[in-house]
Amino acid sequence: MQSIWNGAISFGLVSIPVKLANATVSHAVSFRQIHTEDGGRIRYRKVCELEEKEVPSSEIGKGFEDADGSIIPITEEDLASLPLPTTRTIDIVAFVESERIDPLQMGNAYYLMVNGAPAAKPYALLREALRRSERVAIAKFALRGRERLGMLRVVDDVIAMHTLHWPDEIRSPEEAAPETDVTVRDAELDLADALMDTLGDVDLDSLHDDYREAVEEMVTAKVEGREPAPEKEPAQGEGTVIDLMSALESSVREAKRSRGEGEGEDAGKKGGENGGEGGEKGKDAEVTSLSSRRRTGTRAKSSTGSGSGAKKKSAPARKKAAGGSGSGKSAASSSRGKSGSGRSSTAKKTASSGSGTKKTASSPTTKKKTASARKRSA
Repeated sequence: MQSIWNGAISFGLVSIPVKLANATVSHAVSFRQIHTEDGGRIRYRKVCELEEKEVPSSEIGKGFEDADGSIIPITEEDLASLPLPTTRTIDIVAFVESERIDPLQMGNAYYLMVNGAPAAKPYALLREALRRSERVAIAKFALRGRERLGMLRVVDDVIAMHTLHWPDEIRSPEEAAPETDVTVRDAELDLADALMDTLGDVDLDSLHDDYREAVEEMVTAKVEGREPAPEKEPAQGEGTVIDLMSALESSVREAKRSRGEGEGEDAGKKGGENGGEGGEKGKDAEVTSLSSRRRTGTRAKSSTGSGSGAKKKSAPARKKAAGGSGSGKSAASSSRGKSGSGRSSTAKKTASSGSGTKKTASSPTTKKKTASARKRSA
């Protein structure tokens, strides 16, 4: 691994000689600028604007542009004479919890490698101290002509260092926040949670750059004189999304379909429990509509009501209950059940009349009817 900087870690009175190497490598596809008419390369040349001629690298130096536009030459000797103790030293200034470092501050990543056998023991000491304390080291160091802030942490058996932006280099996020107040409902949060649970975890090592692979395939096809493979058609959506709830429910169903699971059952249940207030629901969403709630409420009031209305409705309810005993049987048994229910109803009326039976016996009208019935029977 090629080093880009040599120096030492200053850990109190302990000095650890180290080398700095890039921890990352870019695999991005790079293009060259060409002249479209003949394919010739377009190159940049360094030209002095006073003499209007190209200048070799040996004659190029540094300069600081003042506010009035004038250039002040700065030599390498001027920079070397600055009283900067971190020129060849990674000076640790504090040890803090990693949670205190905002990811917005983090920049490039480097590996710190031991520079010589004597540095192995103090290097391992610092590494194990960081590991056991579960903290990171904050340090200052100079790289490429400027002082920088860094964070040292343990990665496997190596000490890694991340460049950090200085606190005053981080912009305030206030200007990026939404200007209007937005209210997020619990039902929307439930569906968002369901979507997060459905997507689940991922093996980060399995992620790759699809765009780079497509570009490399296209270039290979051009070199071989063949047509590139046809592009994959993007997945079609389920139509225009009406609102956020519909979008979340559709996302949950799509995520479950891609994993071979059920189509949004959990999401539908969560949507139904929260009143179905998200507009048009999918076929898997279990939603209680407003009209059915009103009918349920009306039945509840009727069953607990008092007065003549409640009494009138109780009698048909009893008849329905008596006739319902044969509802699960065949058509023939159903008709027998109806006749039986009629007799049962008559018996109940006779029994409920109580003393009315005696009155019927002593009634003159009843006597006449009984006598006429006897004559007809005779």
